[in-house]
Amino acid sequence: MPSDEVRVGILGFGVVGGGTFDVLTRNREAIARRLGAPLRVARIADIDWERERDLDVPEEIRTTDAADVYAGDDIDIVVETIGGIEPAADFVLHAIANGKSVVTSNKEMMARRGAEILDAAAEHDVDVAFEGAVGGTIPIIRALKESLEANRIEEVTGILNGTTNYILTRMTDEGSAYDDMLAEAQRLGYAEQDPTNDVEGIDAKYKIAILSAIAFGHRINYDVIHCEGISQIATEDIDYATEMGYVIKLLATARRAGEQIDVRVHPALVALAHPLAQVNGVFNAVWVVGDACDEVMLYGRGAGALPTGSAVAGDVLDCARNIISGSRNRVPCTCAGEATIKPVDEVETRNYVRMRVKDRPGVLGTIATVFGQEGVSIESMVQHGGAVNGTAEIVWIMHEGPERNLRSALGAIGQLGIVDEICSVIRVVG
Repeated sequence: MPSDEVRVGILGFGVVGGGTFDVLTRNREAIARRLGAPLRVARIADIDWERERDLDVPEEIRTTDAADVYAGDDIDIVVETIGGIEPAADFVLHAIANGKSVVTSNKEMMARRGAEILDAAAEHDVDVAFEGAVGGTIPIIRALKESLEANRIEEVTGILNGTTNYILTRMTDEGSAYDDMLAEAQRLGYAEQDPTNDVEGIDAKYKIAILSAIAFGHRINYDVIHCEGISQIATEDIDYATEMGYVIKLLATARRAGEQIDVRVHPALVALAHPLAQVNGVFNAVWVVGDACDEVMLYGRGAGALPTGSAVAGDVLDCARNIISGSRNRVPCTCAGEATIKPVDEVETRNYVRMRVKDRPGVLGTIATVFGQEGVSIESMVQHGGAVNGTAEIVWIMHEGPERNLRSALGAIGQLGIVDEICSVIRVVG
């Protein structure tokens, strides 16, 4: 160890950087006792120190030059909380090349360039830790890498985005429309003014790419993961789900499928008996199935300054212990090549289909016949009330079957002239 204390530099001082600084400074005495040596935030780099902040940062540790952190001789651990890929990845690689351990909460960077970063860390014998990139305060990465490491993991499914979970929970509880609940989430600060990454599933896609690689031991090509968001979920879908004993959640799922990995992000009707059905509001949860552990679920706040700062600070302490003991790169990347992702049209799922059809004799029979011809098995059908303007609303629940069969059937049904609109197609879990 180069000195009698461990010195930390932080890149970026937004929500997560501030939360990390807060946790490390407010608990400095307990942290020093647990480490056996003091840990000090020695420098923070940010491009704008004029912006008003709630935290008091001493003038002498402020800088606007990232190199003062990633190349500073007096920095042992670099914490990256800038976000995005560039310049964050460039700074991280410079820090590693300078022999510094790195802690990051950057899900996009780790999903897209994690392999390169972890390979560089192994080459330079330093640690890279990224618990804060997935699930906020939930210690899911540590659980998969350590506590559950001896298991053959079969499935990881999670509610990994608090914004979408808040919107769907409020739509369920209040009966309100998607647009209204999105506006409310933006007013409360749960959603950005441009909410695309959250509501279209992109944020959850980054996170499941990271978890999949750890759980299954293969690097995941982020670009081939099937992804759907929640912007098309209607109040009618929420109402039907409630009536049938389900709730709608945005799920990120990864499971073994023979020699392939089935990885996808999409809304799903989740049976009330499933543990994830009870995860509401801005909370996240991850459900893991392993051959020895059976079923495990971890639950907690998935975002925010202190929850994510807590996860980042925990990683900082792990890196600090390694520096003190001289045992760097304690849990290196163990991925064996790139995974083969199962094409979504080959995945077998149950599905909910809502459609508006012509109100005339024989329509339901004709539709059912087409489903049967395309190899789609009907589990149940629901119709409420009478026709409105000559059309009736029908909901079908399908038995498990290949996605391509359902898509082919819906394409054929759409050509019959008896369906005004196929309103929703949502997968069913549990």
